[in-house]
Amino acid sequence: MADQVKIAVQAGTALQAEMPVQAETALQAEMPVQAGTALQVEMPVQAENRIDLKFKNLKELGKKAFIAFITAGDPSLAKTEEFALVLEESGVDILELGIPFSDPVAEGPVIQAASERALNAGTKIDSVFETVKKIRAKSEMPILFMMYANCIYVYGKERFFANCAKTGVDGVIVPDLPLEEQWEIKDLAQSNGVHNILLAAPTSDERIEKIASQANGFLYCVSSSGVTGTRSSFSTDFEKFSSEIKKHCAVPAAVGFGVSSPEQARELGKYFDGVIIGSAFVKIIEKYADNSARYLKEFAEGIRKVL
Repeated sequence: MADQVKIAVQAGTALQAEMPVQAETALQAEMPVQAGTALQVEMPVQAENRIDLKFKNLKELGKKAFIAFITAGDPSLAKTEEFALVLEESGVDILELGIPFSDPVAEGPVIQAASERALNAGTKIDSVFETVKKIRAKSEMPILFMMYANCIYVYGKERFFANCAKTGVDGVIVPDLPLEEQWEIKDLAQSNGVHNILLAAPTSDERIEKIASQANGFLYCVSSSGVTGTRSSFSTDFEKFSSEIKKHCAVPAAVGFGVSSPEQARELGKYFDGVIIGSAFVKIIEKYADNSARYLKEFAEGIRKVL
């Protein structure tokens, strides 16, 4: 065919490739082509993932990422949309939406109860996707789903990741899918521009190198053994843990599980590129329900000041 084509691309644009066409080339019926005519072919280009862009921007600003978790559908999906936008206005950089599930094995009692409330309110995966579309109409904040493998399998893996791409979901965290089974979703996630966020804990020991070296988007560093939930203190040697992570990890590392105060966020922010807070936000929603917005805002602003 023709000489090699040189193509300049910008994120989010379409490729226009200059390809000389022979006169006798059959393209489509009723499509006359003259020798030497340049055919312009539209080829969609994947924009850079919002998670990557956010961490790059924060690094340039000398700031740490503030990642917040709330359960989708608690107390309603309309309120989830409202709370998401309030959290962004209050300084949250990345939003984790928990997909409610009947058996959330990584969650403590606070998030378990939130999942139950959301399920009782009729929350479904499709309705969460619709909520993400509504958030996307007003925000470019990176959004992740925190969910369990069975939800993806029952929904249909291909359908799930295609809908992530369509609605603007930037990543998924699947805590019950170990590293050795990531092949179940890895290629589908990647082909749809979705980061599959891996988790590493201080107890991962020799597995830390394997996990960290395969991380994309960011590595979710679990602060301590056990399930999610607020903690008054930590026994983990974070200097040792973070040093081991940084030896092998080419992407940012964010720490979560148990972080619940500005003081804890400030301290852990010394060791990691971001801090993840979940149960503390969910407790506010449990207490104030539909009227949670002002309290979420106050708490988030207090965390943002120290990161």
